[in-house]
Amino acid sequence: MSYVILDLEWNGSYSKTAQKFVNEIIEFGAVKLDENFKVVDTFSSLISPKIGKKLSGRVRQLTKISYDELVDDGVDFFAAAEAFTEFLGDSTMMTWGTSDIHALIENYAFYTGDFHIPFLKRYCDLQEYCQRALDRYDAANQMGLGVCAELLGIEFSEDEQHRAEADAILSGECLAKLADKYPLSSCVMKADCEEFYRRMMFKNYFITDLSAPEINKADLKFNCDVCGKRARRVKSWKLHNKNFNADFYCKSCDRRFKARVSFKRRYDGVKVNRRIVETNTERENTEHNEQIQT
Repeated sequence: MSYVILDLEWNGSYSKTAQKFVNEIIEFGAVKLDENFKVVDTFSSLISPKIGKKLSGRVRQLTKISYDELVDDGVDFFAAAEAFTEFLGDSTMMTWGTSDIHALIENYAFYTGDFHIPFLKRYCDLQEYCQRALDRYDAANQMGLGVCAELLGIEFSEDEQHRAEADAILSGECLAKLADKYPLSSCVMKADCEEFYRRMMFKNYFITDLSAPEINKADLKFNCDVCGKRARRVKSWKLHNKNFNADFYCKSCDRRFKARVSFKRRYDGVKVNRRIVETNTERENTEHNEQIQT
């Protein structure tokens, strides 16, 4: 079994034809690892822009790539994709987070009208894997590549990052450090099927209607975090910044507190975040976080 970690750089380009911005891919970078997670090959290709006529300042600053460099040294998107397909072979493809997959889907859809990625058969979100291996998985707070490398004691140069091949290599070093900490196979998914694309293209959203059938009414009940007894809601739920807020009263402790809860609809279900915020003087500004995921 071999693994290929792909990293992409892209530019927000405005298409007059489509009348919208497209995350136009401008660089492919990848590293191939063997079954022992040792580097056996690398891949790099600049892409000649077809949509945008200039690079954003942020892209130029982060990547140090110039528009002239892309025009002079870049190849057609499909030429780069074909070369990468050969490089990938039968390896499992990985990316740090799913944003690169979204960019690939967007580019294939723009150029061909078909959002399917033809070379993708098996896929692993390396960001999710590393967070699970480090026991820091939280879908709402994703870990950056640099943060992960620092936690693992991997030295790297900030100046070399934000180029596709360098980021792919650093991702591979993180994987090699964690490969024996958590089963990699648990994060590898079949990617040549419609269910994969439904998952990738699903847009998470916050539920802002308490009558929505996805909401479990039990999540709207709160126990006192001091005595543990059921508290009584004394004011109606009100929505503010995607959170529902209400005042509760604990008769046993003779104290009031504010409860806060949010419901985020994800592909796999609803993620519930519940918090208790004290309102009495002694505990003002203290928050007790209770994370519940269903």
